[in-house]
Amino acid sequence: MNGLSGQFINLFAALLLLLAFAMISQRRIVSLIKLFTLQGATLVAATALVGYVTQQPHLYLSAALTFALKVVLIPWLLHRVINRLNVRWDVETLINIPTTMLVGIGLVMLSFYLASPISQLSTTIMRGTLGIALACVLLSFLMMITRSKAVPQVIGFLAMENGLFFAATSATYGMPMVVELGIALDVLVGILILGVFMFQIREQFDSLDIRHLESLKED
Repeated sequence: MNGLSGQFINLFAALLLLLAFAMISQRRIVSLIKLFTLQGATLVAATALVGYVTQQPHLYLSAALTFALKVVLIPWLLHRVINRLNVRWDVETLINIPTTMLVGIGLVMLSFYLASPISQLSTTIMRGTLGIALACVLLSFLMMITRSKAVPQVIGFLAMENGLFFAATSATYGMPMVVELGIALDVLVGILILGVFMFQIREQFDSLDIRHLESLKED
């Protein structure tokens, strides 16, 4: 691998981390979907580049599958959901945005600390990006637990899967294709189930705030 390819891989990794920070600080749901789409496109480019540099043909299929799901189909489904629910803003967070960003910085530092021993043992060309992949996973999890609305939590779950996919590419040049197809199907089915779940919350409580579920008591 020449130095230019390595620089592009590091650039894509840094862009994924930047987009993860942008997502945890974003309040507008439409913008959050756009950021998720950009993250998916960046993941596609990084996977395709690694496939080209390492001559791993299955990574091209992984990139194509990611493009179809994370860049085209899932954002389209999310836009349809928020249009049907007439949702545009997510202004309620459990902690304020500056505090969330500070916690995010701490998670990034923790990620690099945890990934350092693994990176030293790894022999892949992307071993330096493993810390960034773990940071993306933790930042997505942070977004899920700091949002009170269902739609941003769904996007956080999908962004976490992006981070896991990038971590798999960093550590082992990707998972076997049968595993990736199974995960893709699980993600798609999960999106459909969560869509139904959000419509039921809206119908029952006239809101997508999942804290309303705490009011449900068994007879």
